[in-house]
Amino acid sequence: MTSKSSPRRVALAFLAHPDDAEMFCAGTLLRLAELGWEIHIATATPGDCGSATMSRDEIAEIRRAEGAAAAKVLGGTYHCVEERDLNVVFDKPTNRKVIDLFRQIAPSLVFTHPLFDYMLDHEQVHQLARSAAFGYSAPNGSSLPLVAGSMIPWLYYCDPIEGCDPYTREVASHTVCVDITEVIERKSEMLASHASQREWLRAHHGMDEYIETMKRLGAMRGQEIGSSYAEAFTQHRGHPYPQSDLLRELLGEK
Repeated sequence: MTSKSSPRRVALAFLAHPDDAEMFCAGTLLRLAELGWEIHIATATPGDCGSATMSRDEIAEIRRAEGAAAAKVLGGTYHCVEERDLNVVFDKPTNRKVIDLFRQIAPSLVFTHPLFDYMLDHEQVHQLARSAAFGYSAPNGSSLPLVAGSMIPWLYYCDPIEGCDPYTREVASHTVCVDITEVIERKSEMLASHASQREWLRAHHGMDEYIETMKRLGAMRGQEIGSSYAEAFTQHRGHPYPQSDLLRELLGEK
């Protein structure tokens, strides 16, 4: 195992769908990449319901490619667990796949969805991420080889969309805000890699503000710390997770 004072510099954003990381934590991933961290972005699904006109297989192929293109902007790697939209569940087979994914990547820092979010796929991924973060480094937790330096990682929950829970209550309990002002254009570039989603959101959500929605949330969190743009996170500090605030230590946030 690696000491918590000198962990592997490997960060994993494990979220539900392609473009979730780009919406909620890509600015922080960009800043970590600038510090020399190895970055992985993984999704539970390939976004196979993200089209009003294409078949599941057609849009999934496009969205996997968009996810890989977005990750390439920061020199990262994209992975997909290959569950399906609207059908992500915390069950034994899916839990096994996610633990194995964590086992291969061996992250010391993990980002995922909050416990309560507007879509149940997100909430199920929260549970899967917690399970894998806790268990992947246990020697008998997976049949895959244990990477040297595997550990229970620092675990952070991203903001929900618009900073509200599913019942429109504002989430104000985050533990750290990361200033992303200097990387906001590159974050926008990553989000723009998901071109297929503009038309889908216009058709299904009635919105045509893909990047502006992301920037509005960033500006709201930035105002809290006196910057133009920020991303907010809530750290999981339950036993036996690391207790220090690694993001604050690394990025000097308020």
